[in-house]
This record gives sequence, structure tokens and C-alpha cells, in this order.
Amino acid sequence: MWRAVSALLAKELRLELRTFQVVPAMALFSVTTLVVFHFSLQEDAVDGALAGGVLTITILFSAILGINRLFVADHEEGGFDGFLLAPVDRTAMLVAKALALLAFLVLLEVVAVPAFAFMLLDPDLTGAALGQTLITLALADLAIAIVGTLVGALAIQTRARDLIVPLIALPLLLPVVIGTSKLLAPTFAAAGAAALPTRWLTIVGLYDLVFGLLAYAVFDFLLED
Repeated sequence: MWRAVSALLAKELRLELRTFQVVPAMALFSVTTLVVFHFSLQEDAVDGALAGGVLTITILFSAILGINRLFVADHEEGGFDGFLLAPVDRTAMLVAKALALLAFLVLLEVVAVPAFAFMLLDPDLTGAALGQTLITLALADLAIAIVGTLVGALAIQTRARDLIVPLIALPLLLPVVIGTSKLLAPTFAAAGAAALPTRWLTIVGLYDLVFGLLAYAVFDFLLED
């Protein structure tokens, strides 16, 4: 299966390198969202829970753009039919698409996190805070990649996929939004980064595990339907 995953993932990355559609759009949208937060909050800087919420919402909304485009090329150019005819495990597409979306999210955050720290965050992003932010965002990215791949595969067969994706993905990802915001609140505390709450680390980790297993169980049915 992993040879098929490698081939599909390489195809996804080559497609993005040729077109430069998804990642630039996600990055630009994240910066635009931060600018909107900057003026709408009427605050020069934010910290604690508010800072965690602003960064979490910015990344989630930007991720919706990537989820919307994840299966478009396969749907419009017959990639689904070709894949279903190939003698490979269909889970390979789930893993490859989730890894591609994960890569897009990492590239998005390379832009979004420094922009957030520059425009809104106070105190400064220290080494300890940066490490905790990377751990938290890694757990959140994994959840978004798994759920986003499932929702993208479901919505691509509908005419109103641009509407279906946020309507399904946002409620499903609500526990991740809450958990990520709770984890980032002590990281961005005005008095300096405090330890990550173990309870929320466990909740977000369990969410990743449960939805990973769920995606493995139902993805074949989504492709066939």
C-alpha cells in the first residue's frame, strides 16, 4: 500500500508545485483574516485565551480552502475512475490525501504563525512558547487533515461542495477548536508560557485516534458512492 501512497502523494505535491493554487490561497487568506481580527478587535495586541482563539480560527478557516480543493482535480479529470480500476488498496488515497493536506497546513502555518506573532501577539513568541505551539498545531493539523479528507471526499460528489464542506467540517472540528484554544491559552499567557494542560492534550490526541480509525473504516464506501 505504501508504494501507492508514495505515488499518490508525489502526484498531489507535483500538481500543487505546477499550479500554486491551494497553498498561496490558504496563506493569503490567513493573513487577511489576521488583518481583519487586528482591526475588528480594536486591540494592538492579544494574549492568553483570546490569542489562542484567534490563531486557531484563522488556521481552521484557511484550511477550509484546502479541503474544498483536495479532490477537485480527481473529480474533474477522471482520477477517481482510474484509481478505482487500479489493483491497489483504496485506503492509499485516504492516507495520501490526508498527508497532502497535512503538508499544505504546515506550509500555511509557516506564514500564519509569524504573521500572527508580528501583528497581534503580545508577549513575544519565546522558544518555549514556540515549541508548545508546534506541538499543539501538530495535533490540530492531524485532526483537520483526517476530517478534511473525509468531508472533501463526501462533498466532491455534490454540486454545492463549496457550501457542504464548511457546513460539515466546522461542527465536526469543534472539539479540535476548543482543545487547541485551551492548549494555546497558557502558551500565550502574558506572564510567559505555562505548561500545556494534559487533559486537553489527551482529548485532542484521542480525537485524532478515533477519527483516524473512523476514516479507515468508511473511506472505501465514500469512494464507491
